[in-house]
Amino acid sequence: MQVEEGKILTGKITGITNFGAFVDLGEGVTGLVHISEISTAYVKDINDHVKVGDVVEVKVLAPDKKGKIGLSIKQAIQEKHNGEVSPKPRFEKRPRTPKLPETDLHAKPMEFDWFKPQDSEMSFEDKLNKFKQASDEKMHDIKRNMESKRGSGRSKSNSY
Repeated sequence: MQVEEGKILTGKITGITNFGAFVDLGEGVTGLVHISEISTAYVKDINDHVKVGDVVEVKVLAPDKKGKIGLSIKQAIQEKHNGEVSPKPRFEKRPRTPKLPETDLHAKPMEFDWFKPQDSEMSFEDKLNKFKQASDEKMHDIKRNMESKRGSGRSKSNSY
């Protein structure tokens, strides 16, 4: 079989990978349709467009000296339709979510164990003291955990 650049041939898909599909052109000649040449639309998963055993028309892009043959289903379809490029699919616009102020980008959700609904009757100073106490307890726990990970504080060079 003569494989020439620009020729449109019919072949059978023999294998699918995450980067393309292998097409048997007959007489032991196999080429690869890269994922970008499967369709004019965006291809996230090749299996959504072709299956093993499908018979497809492909355009020969570039046979190289090593025997590898680049193929394109997309260009074969475009040529078949007299060079008309099918329009890319239009995606529905999703409603935009409002942007948070920059100061809130890294803020944690409001889950304060020091503030309970019954605390609404407390004065500001009492709430502040309760927050300070909870914060001090958490810092004490963090320091205790860090010290246990560091060891006893003795350097290893003094051990002998």
